[in-house]
Amino acid sequence: MRAEDWTTGEPVATEDVPAELAARIKRRGGAATIYDIAELAGVNPSTVSRALSVPGRVSQKTEAKIRAAADRLDFQFNPMARALPTGRSHTLGLLVADITNPVIFGIVRGAEHAAAAAGYTLVIAESQESGEAEAQAIARLLPSVDGLILATTRLADDRISALAERKPMVLINRQIEDISSVLPDVDSGVRALMEHLAELGHRSIVYLAGPETSWISRRRWEAMLDASERLDIGLVEIGPNSPTIEGGRDALRRVMAARASAVIAFNDLMAIGLMQAAAAAGIDVPRSLSVAGFDDIFGSELIVPPLTTVQAQLQVAGERAVAKVLAQLDGDRDAVDDGLLATTLLVRGSTGPAA
Repeated sequence: MRAEDWTTGEPVATEDVPAELAARIKRRGGAATIYDIAELAGVNPSTVSRALSVPGRVSQKTEAKIRAAADRLDFQFNPMARALPTGRSHTLGLLVADITNPVIFGIVRGAEHAAAAAGYTLVIAESQESGEAEAQAIARLLPSVDGLILATTRLADDRISALAERKPMVLINRQIEDISSVLPDVDSGVRALMEHLAELGHRSIVYLAGPETSWISRRRWEAMLDASERLDIGLVEIGPNSPTIEGGRDALRRVMAARASAVIAFNDLMAIGLMQAAAAAGIDVPRSLSVAGFDDIFGSELIVPPLTTVQAQLQVAGERAVAKVLAQLDGDRDAVDDGLLATTLLVRGSTGPAA
C-alpha cells in the first residue's frame, strides 16, 4: 500500500502498517475505513471523522497523526459514505452559464473559499447558455448535493421554483419570489454610468442587451429607462445578443445604424468585442463612439483604450451564496445579510465627450 507521511511528505515503509491490519484491509478488497485509521492512530473513530470532514475541530497534533495514518493506509475519503448516517454529502453544486466567461471566475473563487472553509466540496457544472443543458446538469447533480447555487441561470422561473422545493437553493443575479438570492445594486451602478455619459454631453445611448432569458439584462434596461427619462436622454435597446466577444463584434452594424454617440453593453466581453469591431472598421473609441460595460472582468483595464465599466462584487457574491445555502441547511435562511451588493463605476478611456 502507498505510504506517505502527511506531516513530512516523506515516504513511509509499508511495513509500518501492522501486518494483521494490512491483511484485514486486503480481505475487504483493499479499501481502508475510518475504523482502520482510528486503530492505526490510536484514537476513536469519531475523532477521525471530525478530523477528516471538518479540519480544525481536533487539535493540530491529533489531526496530523490521523492524516498521517490515513496516508499510510491510502485512505480515499468518500463523501457518499459520509452521507449515509447524516443524510448529507457535504457537497454543493454551482451551475454557471459559461465557464469561459471571466465574470464567473470571481464567483467560483468566492464560492470555493466559503465552501472549503465550511468543510464542503463545490462541484461546478456548465450550461453553455442553454436552459435545457442546465436542466440536464441539475438533474445529474441533484441526487448527490446538499444544495444548489444557480449563477447566471437561463431556466424559466417555474422550473427554478420547482427545483427549489427539492433542494436548498440560492440564485445569483436572479430574483424569484420566495427563493433566496444574491443581487447587485443595479440601480446605483446604472445611475452613475448614465449620469457620467450625460455629463460628457451624450444625448442618445444604445443599450446592447444580453440573452433574452437574462434577468439581470432586463433589470439593467429598466434602470436605464428610468435614468434616461430623468436625464432627458434618448435610449434604444438592441438585442438580444450573445454575451460574448463575438456577440459584441456582430452588433457593430446595428449600433452604428442607431446613430447614437454612446453604447452600454450588457457585459465587458460584449463591450470589448464591439470595440474590436469598431477599430477594424476605422471607428475611433471614444472620439466617435463611447463604449461602456458591466462587471470589470480581468482584461477590461488592459485593452486599448481601457474600458469604462460598472464593477460588481463577484467574489463576495460567491461567498454569500454559499453562506445562504448553508444557512438553509441549518434551518435559518435569515442568518445571512440579504442586502444588495455595492456596484462602483470605474471611468476609463473608452468613454469621452460626445462627438
